[in-house]
Amino acid sequence: MPDEPLVLGIETSCDETGVGIVRGHTLLADALASSVEQHARFGGVVPEVASRAHLEAIVPTMQRAFDDAGVTLADIDAIAVTSGPGLAGALLVGVAAAKGYALAAEKPLYGVNHLAAHVAVDTLEHGPLPEPAIAMLVSGGHSSLLLVDDLANGVTPLGATIDDAAGEAFDKVARLLGLGFPGGPVIDRRARAGDPAAIAFPRGLTASKDQAAHRFDFSFSGLKTAVARWVEARERDGEPVPVADVSASFQEAVCDVLTAKAIDACRANGVETLVIGGGVAANSRLRVLAEQRAEKHGIRVRVPRPALCTDNGAMVAALGSRLVAAGVAPSRLDLPADSAMSLTTVSVTE
Repeated sequence: MPDEPLVLGIETSCDETGVGIVRGHTLLADALASSVEQHARFGGVVPEVASRAHLEAIVPTMQRAFDDAGVTLADIDAIAVTSGPGLAGALLVGVAAAKGYALAAEKPLYGVNHLAAHVAVDTLEHGPLPEPAIAMLVSGGHSSLLLVDDLANGVTPLGATIDDAAGEAFDKVARLLGLGFPGGPVIDRRARAGDPAAIAFPRGLTASKDQAAHRFDFSFSGLKTAVARWVEARERDGEPVPVADVSASFQEAVCDVLTAKAIDACRANGVETLVIGGGVAANSRLRVLAEQRAEKHGIRVRVPRPALCTDNGAMVAALGSRLVAAGVAPSRLDLPADSAMSLTTVSVTE
């Protein structure tokens, strides 16, 4: 096996069928098939629809990745697949496919954590990750802060969402405003024409009374409710709803909380590197505010380009490459799909 392993990564945890091929920290292919348009008319992801879309897309997406990278399955050194967390049926498609390819080609198989993969993908853009680092993962189902001492061997959770994650809040507010699904990109666009200080929306779990029990935890349910009540009051009074101002003020509240807690976690743990990953990491305001606040404290912010923030196979391959290089034992062929996989499990080795 070469010093830099050639790793195939498969991602099917939600509504994106992703296949990536990585050599070391170099991305060779990142093929993606999205079923988001099939879910848009329902206002959210439908698990059964997602699973069927993965079944239809997995083989052609795999072939596209091989073609883009100019390699074959025989050239691959190891196969990594998201085995959790995520939608159970969707995960099973990717795990079953990975087992089939690994068995047919006699390649080692690594079942990996979807969230840890969002941290690993940054190495494809910025090189090896300085450790320790703080990772903030913000997506549709997760808002988490992690202390990363050694990504190949585990992470330490510092805080997580206790109700709605940031991505969920974006989707629900977008639906409330009639902006469609997914909510994150459209609210980001509409917010650019609005005033982020127009409406004083609440910042969850930031009061002094929350510091002891929830210093690094997140809560966006109250914010979502506050937006709904504000919009309902305007409509009840027969006044137009200023969508741009609501979008900007809501977005500012989310990004204010996320960045404040992330910088606080860095300072509390004496860490000088903050990595931001997950779909919400593509948000333009989050990136700017994180950079501004980090600079004041000498903290370096690493955020992958937007295309690598959303779910993709490249991130799974990147984590697989790290595991192979670190000598971590591969998974067994009876690897399960674990929809509730713990953040402390980076790879399944038993």
